[in-house]
Amino acid sequence: MFLNYIKEFFVKKSLKNNLHNVKNEVFTSKVQTIGLLVDESKFRHSKELIRELISNGIRPEDIKIVVYRDKLKEKTAYSRPTFGKKDISWNGNITADFLNEFIGTEFDLLISYYDIEKAILMLVTSKSEAKFKVGFTAVDKKLNRWMIETTLENYKLFVFELFKYLKNIK
Repeated sequence: MFLNYIKEFFVKKSLKNNLHNVKNEVFTSKVQTIGLLVDESKFRHSKELIRELISNGIRPEDIKIVVYRDKLKEKTAYSRPTFGKKDISWNGNITADFLNEFIGTEFDLLISYYDIEKAILMLVTSKSEAKFKVGFTAVDKKLNRWMIETTLENYKLFVFELFKYLKNIK
């Protein structure tokens, strides 16, 4: 338990260093690829969220999702690439290959679908190579280019507001 607090401290320190290097790109193109980072410790409607994105014209093969859970069950096979605290090292390096691939992919849009500031999720968001990042207003304003004020459970409103905004900037 105590080691988790120490690890959290070092991950936060790494995150703080990464926040100084955030690049703010101007979004001018059409959204074709979406990265979806979901905290399933609190939100269990990922399928419905993906369906909402698809209903707004995004092709299923253009959505790539990774899921975070506070507690991973060792003998459980998850349907989506799932990571936890064990996939981040003490110095903030990501050890899971699928997560490094996700971070290195230059998505048109990264949706950080979590509303509680967890250092591990924020680190993944900050290290992502996505061109444009969207999240919730409850999370640090430096991470995302655009924030939507709604609740985690209200994914339909989140997607509606997201695409309303995206249509306005074209």
